[in-house]
Amino acid sequence: MAGSQIERAFNLLERLTTDPRGLPMQTLADELDIPKSATHRMLAELIRLGYVRQNPENSRYQLSTRLVAMAFRYLANSGADIVQPILDRLAQESGELVRLGVIDGDHLTWIVKSQGARSGLRYDPDMGRDAPLFYTASGHAWLASLSDAEALLLVERQGVADPKDFGPNAPRSNIELLERLRLARERGYAWVVESSSVGMSALAAAVRDPRTGKAIGVLSVAGPTARLPEERMHELAPLLLAATAELSAASQASEFFV
Repeated sequence: MAGSQIERAFNLLERLTTDPRGLPMQTLADELDIPKSATHRMLAELIRLGYVRQNPENSRYQLSTRLVAMAFRYLANSGADIVQPILDRLAQESGELVRLGVIDGDHLTWIVKSQGARSGLRYDPDMGRDAPLFYTASGHAWLASLSDAEALLLVERQGVADPKDFGPNAPRSNIELLERLRLARERGYAWVVESSSVGMSALAAAVRDPRTGKAIGVLSVAGPTARLPEERMHELAPLLLAATAELSAASQASEFFV
């Protein structure tokens, strides 16, 4: 029974974010390796505090809207009004999904997006996920801002998912990954074609602290490969780099990057 009570409580909340339909108490106890009695007590306390609710129809536990409301309050007070127009403009210019990820320690987490595709196939994944570093354009853009040794250490810490979950053009070794990073450093941005998944492409560039030059976030453009072949991504790169420069300048006024 590893972990403090508060760690267990946060683990429960994080697990509940992955299934909006809710989960049975036994599933939560088994997956998180928490005794059933302790799981019941923590869920009861989270219900009392208003963070969790129990569906009366099937007894499953679900997140309440309180955490969502807290997140929106945080975004409203963290400089989203500065960041969002930059994303919206790039989404309109590219006609694809634009996402901003922020770097926090060993994690790159997508937190804000703007959808430029108005019709046809839309790529629109959930926010709040950590970007896989080994095979995504966002991951490569961050890793390219580091030394090879630092990049490989971050990949090792995060771990690499099962290769069957990659796209057909994902790196198959650290050597291949380092070659992708070399190209990203040369161009100033990273790009992938069917690397994270079949039929999807993306390009990304680092947002840097204007005082130190250190990467503090990553801006990406992603969409179906049918609309984003490699040639098109290179055409969009100047717009992406201009937007990252704006975000770098704006970072001092936004709590996103603190």
